[in-house]
Amino acid sequence: MPRAPSIGVGAGAPTAGTGQAGAMSDPMSDAVDVVVIGAGPNGLAAAIEVARAGCSVTVLEGHDTPGGGARTAELTGPGFHHDVCSAIHPLAAGSPFFRSVPLAEHGCELVHPDIPVVHPLDGGRAGVFHRSIAETVAAAGVDGAAWEALFGPLVEHWDDVEAHLLGPVVRPPRHPISMARFGLQAIRRAESVSAGFRTDETRALFAGVAAHAFLPLDRVLTASFGLMLGGLAHARGWPMVRGGSQKLTDALVSYLDDLGGTVVTGRRVSSLDELPPHRAVIADISPRQLVPMAGDRLDARGRR
Repeated sequence: MPRAPSIGVGAGAPTAGTGQAGAMSDPMSDAVDVVVIGAGPNGLAAAIEVARAGCSVTVLEGHDTPGGGARTAELTGPGFHHDVCSAIHPLAAGSPFFRSVPLAEHGCELVHPDIPVVHPLDGGRAGVFHRSIAETVAAAGVDGAAWEALFGPLVEHWDDVEAHLLGPVVRPPRHPISMARFGLQAIRRAESVSAGFRTDETRALFAGVAAHAFLPLDRVLTASFGLMLGGLAHARGWPMVRGGSQKLTDALVSYLDDLGGTVVTGRRVSSLDELPPHRAVIADISPRQLVPMAGDRLDARGRR
């Protein structure tokens, strides 16, 4: 059974990863190599990579619990747990980083439904996205051939493109033909891709997945979200976390603890001057939040 990591709450609390059992330390005064602002999945992932590289790291989180959008809380009553934001985690199954983390060893179980995505329509109709391409093609009826043409080559060569799509872009792609094939479709507008289907169900299914771009679907490149997330659904699945998304966050915190990292909750940062001594800062926040926090560290160009 995974042990629960100790998480400091505010300055002066015992913190995870001190390396001294029972030691008391002040996480806001102890010098570290890297400070990470924000204990959402991205911030925790960055902290884990830093710790894996042998550097000391402290993560500061303004809320009382880590996780950001990957949290679970009793929102309606005792014993009724709701995911606060994200509930389905295709990247937990598909990204090279998450597959490198021993999630199961730290209490996180990913549950894969046979039908990961359904888009309901009026009149009891629905677009159904099966894990299997063959089953999705069969369910799509007259749109089956078009679905196969769109996703078949992508999923067949998913191993060729996955690391470049979901990992750091630090070198040219190893499989340029597969990436070029993806790029020719990804640059399109999601609206135009959906228009290539004949039924409302299939159009809605692709558009609903592509809507994760959080942009109007008549913008170029919005098709890339539908292709990437749809490809993930077929190739890796869209799992949920047994017990809620907080279990995923808790697993990341626990693993970071094993690596010697520290997470401090209830510590909202309003200025970079408040940080403990450090060599580098990673900010898992929006640019709009970072600008006032950075003060005169950013020039006019950086502020824009």
